[in-house]
Order: sequence, then C-alpha cells, then structure tokens
Amino acid sequence: MRSQISKLAGLASSDTVDHTRRALIAALPAWLTARAVVISTLLLAHFLLRYLHPTSATVAMHVHEGLLGWDASWYRAIAAHGYAALPSSSLRFFPLVPLLASGVATSIGTAAGTSLLIVTNALALCATALLYELARHETGDEALARRAAWLISLAPPAFVLVMGYSESALIVLAIGIMLALRTRHWTWVLPLGCLAGVARPLGLLLAAPIAIEVARNWRSVDLRRRIIGGSAVLSPLAGTGAYLTWVWSRYGKPLLPLTIQTEAKHRGSFANPLATLAHDASFLFHGRHIGTGLHVPWVLLAAALAVVAFRRWPASYGALATLVIVVAISQTNLDSFERYALSAFPLVLAAASLTSSRRVERAVLALSVAGMVIYGLLAFLGAYVP
Repeated sequence: MRSQISKLAGLASSDTVDHTRRALIAALPAWLTARAVVISTLLLAHFLLRYLHPTSATVAMHVHEGLLGWDASWYRAIAAHGYAALPSSSLRFFPLVPLLASGVATSIGTAAGTSLLIVTNALALCATALLYELARHETGDEALARRAAWLISLAPPAFVLVMGYSESALIVLAIGIMLALRTRHWTWVLPLGCLAGVARPLGLLLAAPIAIEVARNWRSVDLRRRIIGGSAVLSPLAGTGAYLTWVWSRYGKPLLPLTIQTEAKHRGSFANPLATLAHDASFLFHGRHIGTGLHVPWVLLAAALAVVAFRRWPASYGALATLVIVVAISQTNLDSFERYALSAFPLVLAAASLTSSRRVERAVLALSVAGMVIYGLLAFLGAYVP
C-alpha cells in the first residue's frame, strides 16, 4: 500500500514538473520579446534626450529614472527605507512588492532598485506562464493559450510589467487564484487571496470571483470544504485588513492609504463614470488634453472585451473584468486606466478568443508592439502617466 501511495505521489510530482516546464517554455519567448521592446524603447528615449536637448528638466529626470520611474520610484524607496522614512503619501503603495524587493536585496546583496526589477520581472514571467496554463486548462486549446501569453506580454500598457510596478504581483496572484478555484484546490486560495490583499487595492475585488466559484460548487462539497470556501472569499479582505490595521497602529487612521488615493493629485474622488467619460471624450473633439481623451477608446475596448469574457468564459471571469473597469472609471482622473485594465486578465483571455485567425493574430500583435513602443516612449519622456 505504501509503495502504491509513493508511486502515485511520484507521478503527481512528475506531472506538476512537466506542466511547469511546458508553461515556462511557452511563456518565455513572449516575456523576452516584451523586455527587448521596452529596453529598446528606453534606449530610444535616451537617444532623443541626447540629440533633441529638451528644455524641460522633468523630461531628463524621467528618462534617467527609466524602468524605476514614476510609481516604481516609490516602491524602490519603500523597499530601501521603509514607510517611516517617507511622506505619508507613500502608504497608498501597498507593501507586498516592496517587502519582496527588500528581502531579495538582503539575500543577494543588491541595491533596492535592482532587487525590485528582479522581483517584478520574475513575477511577470510567472504570470505569463500561469495564464498560459489557465487558458489551456479551460479550453484545451494550445494555440489560444499561447496567444494569451503573447497578448499579456505585448499589450501596450504591459510595458509597466518590465518596470518596477506592482501589477505583475497582482496579476500572478489573480491568475493563481482563478486556477486554484477552477481546479477546486480551494486551500491554495487562502494564502493567495491574503497576498493579493496586500499587493494592490484592486486585490479586494478578487473576493467577487472567489465567491462566484465557491457558490457554484457549494451544494456539491462537504462542510469542511464549505468552511474553506467561505474563508477563501474573505482572504483578500483579510490581507488588506491586515495592512490597514498596521497603518492604524502607526498613523492612527486605518483608511489613510485609500483616502490618499482619492486626493485630486492622485486618482481623485469617486464620480459618475458616465460623466467622467463624457468629460474626457470632449477633449478629443476640442483638441485639448488629447492624452486624457485617449483613455476613452481604451475604456470602450475594455468594456467590449468584458462582454466577450461574459459570453465565452465562466461568469467569474467576466465579473472580475467588469469590477476592475467600473472601479477604474469611477474616479475623476482616468490616468493609468490602461494599466488598471491590464490587471483584469480575463480581458486578455477574451482578446485571445477573438484572434484565432493567424492573420488577425499577427496584425493584433504588430499593433500591440507599436502601441507598447509609443506608450513606453511617452512614459519615459514624461508625457504619459503609466
């Protein structure tokens, strides 16, 4: 009996290794291509800075910060010095990625910025591999799974996955949670949900797809599994609650990370999404603040892909995509909408399901690379807020 159990365990372990190897091999070309594109774009930004000599010092600052610019500079500072040494506005950046970067820096003796890039890029590779595995599990379609890996790597806003941003952490956790739910490994959802809750504020939204999947299987499981499932639903809230409790103990205001985010200089206060979209769309017609107006087509594209996600994928996928979109457009400032939408990975799966034609796939990937170069270049030159 023991020999049979050992044999089954060995087979399971071998199968897991094979799945992991296959997913990484499928993800690696797309992951490497994205880094080649973004680094080339950064070199182009340095070339333009050197030969065009822009008068704005801000442009030079953003170019020299490179992959550690914009929000990445905050994550690097938190990893290096902690929240106590920084202004209270640093609290809006949740602690998971800085903690991981600080741990890597301590372990291998690198600078905080280098460690941050190691962490975020490693997580991006894991996210790409997991998305491939999830798509393959759901559809059995190897080609669709590969398209999904390429699309999440080369989508125009995906240049932030090469930078020191926390999106890669939330995406890998969200995909891991969905894969655990869909394979009914609910126990894995508990730690993953807690980590998602301390990765980004959007991690809270994962409670909705978890609840949908648990409810779908509720009648077919025993009491123990129901307790695990109910706990899984609460896990993202527990993670965020732990961080807010720590903030409360140190700063006396538990909601400070969230209220700082709603300040006018950041995301702004909550507003009617339709009013926000109409306001920003007017810039397209008046020729003012074109960059702000360009968020509107992306919102419309994301909404269309959310509909596809509902029609072609399980309800939990469409629910997550819709919630992310609604939250992202429910504040007065639509800056970084594209990056927020990237966190809604079901949108990528929806796009992958629409590009089965080889010709369409090539056209979409070519346009994605062009968009990544344009948006990356604008971000490195300080003209676009990633």
